[in-house]
Amino acid sequence: MKPGIHPDYHPVVYRDRSANYAFLTRSTATSDRTIEWEDGHTYPVIDVEISAGSHPFWTGKRRLLDTAGRVEKFRAKYARAARS
Repeated sequence: MKPGIHPDYHPVVYRDRSANYAFLTRSTATSDRTIEWEDGHTYPVIDVEISAGSHPFWTGKRRLLDTAGRVEKFRAKYARAARS
């Protein structure tokens, strides 16, 4: 690789809190928050909403994930339209 033109590539922990699943990998992403990993070192941690630990394709379980109230917004929007 040519020196000085590539972003910093370092260890990062990705964590899916809903599934209690985390993994250590290398990435150019960074975070101000850190976590102490199983090996005793401290790494930046990035929280994700869906990972292999919670995605229905990998788990085989159906699960409703509505983090932003999307279903309620949809129902309210079309309830007003139905009343008109």
